[in-house]
Amino acid sequence: MKKLITIGATGLMLALMLFANSCSDDFLTILPAGQLDQAQLSSKNGLEGALIAAYAQLNGRANRMASASNWVWGSIRGGDANKGTDPGDFQTINPIQRFEALTTLDVIRDAWSGTYEGVARTNNVLNLLTMAQAEVTDADKARIGAEARFLRAHYYFQLKRNFNNAPYIDETIDVGTGIEKVPNNVDLWPKIEADMKFAYDNLPATQSSVGRANKWAAASYLAKIYMYQKKYAEAKALFDLIIANGTTTRGTKYALVPRYADIFKASNDNNAESVFAIQAAANTGSVNNANPEFDLNFPYNTGPDGPGNCCGFFQPSFDMASSFRTANGLPLLDGSYRTPANELKNDMGIAANAPFTPDTGPVDPRLDHSIGRRGIPYLDWIDHPGIAWIRNQPNGGPYSPKKYTYYKSDVGSLQDNSTWTPGYTALNVTIIRYADVLLMAAEAEIEVGSLEKAREYVNLVRARAANPAGFVMKGSAPAANYVISTYTTPFANQAAARDIVRFERKLELSGEGHRFYDLLRWGIAEPTLNAYLTYEAARLPGAFAGARFTNNQDEYLPIPQDQIDLLGAEGPTILKQNPGY
Repeated sequence: MKKLITIGATGLMLALMLFANSCSDDFLTILPAGQLDQAQLSSKNGLEGALIAAYAQLNGRANRMASASNWVWGSIRGGDANKGTDPGDFQTINPIQRFEALTTLDVIRDAWSGTYEGVARTNNVLNLLTMAQAEVTDADKARIGAEARFLRAHYYFQLKRNFNNAPYIDETIDVGTGIEKVPNNVDLWPKIEADMKFAYDNLPATQSSVGRANKWAAASYLAKIYMYQKKYAEAKALFDLIIANGTTTRGTKYALVPRYADIFKASNDNNAESVFAIQAAANTGSVNNANPEFDLNFPYNTGPDGPGNCCGFFQPSFDMASSFRTANGLPLLDGSYRTPANELKNDMGIAANAPFTPDTGPVDPRLDHSIGRRGIPYLDWIDHPGIAWIRNQPNGGPYSPKKYTYYKSDVGSLQDNSTWTPGYTALNVTIIRYADVLLMAAEAEIEVGSLEKAREYVNLVRARAANPAGFVMKGSAPAANYVISTYTTPFANQAAARDIVRFERKLELSGEGHRFYDLLRWGIAEPTLNAYLTYEAARLPGAFAGARFTNNQDEYLPIPQDQIDLLGAEGPTILKQNPGY
């Protein structure tokens, strides 16, 4: 399986130096060590190397807070999971999950600087294109420029969602040419939209490397950008095209993979459901080429019987677990999954050697592909043993993350043993997948009045989840009481349809970094998150007691204070701080 392998700054230098081989006597000219000249950088290989570096920043390059997985910014803030582990470990995430962000937190600074590093790398490509050598064809220029602008749109999309107002820097501005004077008072949406529209218009449908963005990835991202701006008619028009004609970079028509678990297997990366993903590869000589950002997000102290062996972060929430309860095969949209009669049974506070009565109520089968819980097979390892794999249950609860976890059968091949933890894998991190596209398309249909088409799309997603061939099995029987059905009657009205699609996104995409951003764009963050925080606080008071989401403040992160301070006395007038900080 061919992947686009990401490389770090050192790797980029090496790649460009290797690309610079020549058949002329120019090779006799020896450049200072570690330096490249303009001719090398503006060659076809130089441009491709710079573009690879722009792709490489998608996972933050060992800065997990800048990764597009958004496991903190989208999932923890959205209630999918809590920080977990011990309260003193990576403690600057604690105020994030409590909505008590400070302007000086290192995790916020890392998100800002790591994302702007991605912007800088894309701008570098676009600047080099203006100096491209004669060997670079017009077709090459169009494709490379379109890929760079796709990536720049992505990085600014991240900045917009996290910080709202952020300075817009393009390839015409650099150090010494006014970059430090650029204010954060420009609406980013038209800039983001223009870049992604250019990518859609200029990218090919297929690519030489599977990890590159193609025309249909740009179409899907552009439709998502429209959804955030409530441009539902424009989004619907694109979704219609994508669903009818969209393909992966290898030319495979977009489709849902038959079994839900197969989305999260390294051996099945770049499948028909993968629209755009951060590529990963194991055992390349550098774990930065692997999936490095979830190295902390595995069950704790598993020993040889489980994956990672560290560190107990990113524990699914009580609220998320109980959300998978069903009645007559459908979710409890009224919130009654939180009541004692319906909430998921767990082994909170039960000693490892004490008996535990497993939950026998009806649940959506996606529960046990998404959340590790006691007594249920944990992938192809052992049955989750409960508290033995939980670092600090009073702080994080009884559940373990399960998506983006490697299988026992992956050890040594699709997993890397070359560093302090075996938690580096070849498992891609999906930024957009086809189920996400279908559910956004359902939203767009609802907003333009096509409730039946929305029901069709939701049912496609649910029908895949209901495939018994994809159930977690224990021996020859399903591991739990899996009961799921499609919606067999028309949606009652637009409001009811919205509730259905929104809850479906919660279930289908749990732990994938979408939830907080969805709640914001739907305008329901405050009531939804405060209900969640209240529910969690009753079970994990040490982590959540007193936590509250505040309107007109917690929608966005603060601009890092050190970015303002770096500008001196003019800083507060150039970079305006977000409300509430």
